[in-house]
Amino acid sequence: MRRLIFMIATILAGLGVSAQSLKPVAYADGTQKLNGLVTANAGKKLPGVLVLPAWKGIDSEAKDAAIALEKQGYIAFVADIYGEGNIPADNAAAGKIAGTYKQDYAAYQKRITLALEQLKKAGADADKLAVIGYCFGGTGALEAARAKLPVKGVVSIHGGLGKDSSRPNGPLPVKILIENPAEDQGVTPQIMDGLIREMNEGKADWQIITYAYAKHTFTDPKSPDYNEIMAKRAWQHTLLFLKEVLQ
Repeated sequence: MRRLIFMIATILAGLGVSAQSLKPVAYADGTQKLNGLVTANAGKKLPGVLVLPAWKGIDSEAKDAAIALEKQGYIAFVADIYGEGNIPADNAAAGKIAGTYKQDYAAYQKRITLALEQLKKAGADADKLAVIGYCFGGTGALEAARAKLPVKGVVSIHGGLGKDSSRPNGPLPVKILIENPAEDQGVTPQIMDGLIREMNEGKADWQIITYAYAKHTFTDPKSPDYNEIMAKRAWQHTLLFLKEVLQ
């Protein structure tokens, strides 16, 4: 019994350490308060990775990614896109607010830019920055490339890949990795064709990896779509890409 209690205490202590390894960072977009998170190695001169969360705001997947990136030697900052008081309570609310930022992409790009500034303030090397994003955040990673933000590369992980046809294609001067689940019903052949056309016309250094038997949120352990094998492969592909662009 004592041994069992000791083991539980050890596990809980470990969870506490993990939770404390991300520090809150308050910043703002005008009068809108934003609440991001930064890894405990802030202040060191290290490459930096901005993490853009999925459509419900900062979640465990984004936090876990930041902590894992810290272990790889990166300063990671988890962006708050929606802002204080605007965190969606359910999928319907998440779809609505995410949709507003997909439509008003300039506002989305601005929130990404503000988070990127916080990453640099945290000590990240301004010449060695990258963006990764999940789902809605994967769309944001592509918007960072479209906005020509000062980053070396972006990773879109099961992101929304479509773009309004009225928006012209432009230069994409960053390296782009797209990790796309094969069974993501939100990514039609037409959307994929349009994305490839955009990247080619933008003269981007791009790569798409498709993960077999994987549905939309295949990297999230809390999702019914979770595919452990493919999720682990996707993470290794992410690390390999970051090592290349931030070396």
